[in-house]
Amino acid sequence: MMKRTLGPVAFMGGLLMASGWLQAHHSLAGVYDMKAEKELSGTVDKVQFTNPHGSLSVIVKNDDGTTTEWVLTLGSATALAGKGVGKIGPNALHTGDSIKVKCIPAKDGHPIGFLKSVTYADGHVIVVSGGGPND
Repeated sequence: MMKRTLGPVAFMGGLLMASGWLQAHHSLAGVYDMKAEKELSGTVDKVQFTNPHGSLSVIVKNDDGTTTEWVLTLGSATALAGKGVGKIGPNALHTGDSIKVKCIPAKDGHPIGFLKSVTYADGHVIVVSGGGPND
């Protein structure tokens, strides 16, 4: 009797765990305004290369002299490495670097976005994402 109930219970437990993972992995359109693009100039504060999504924190100076920290979602470390972006090399981002970024801003106006491209101080540009759900 124990063997008969263990299989279905394990199966249901697996389904519940999978459904939580699927809900946690949201679409870009759920958070970001897919019809908008924002360009920011600032200084790199922190870069995290993690999976499934990394992040880039940029300190942006506002017109009134205050600063705002923007946190930009990146693709996975693997996807970024495929585009030549990593912890070392000519496309590395380091704390204190001056950069310009293009991003898809949050729908709710918070200083978060999905990174599309980075323009480095020397002028070279890396397109990280086209901004579509599969880019």
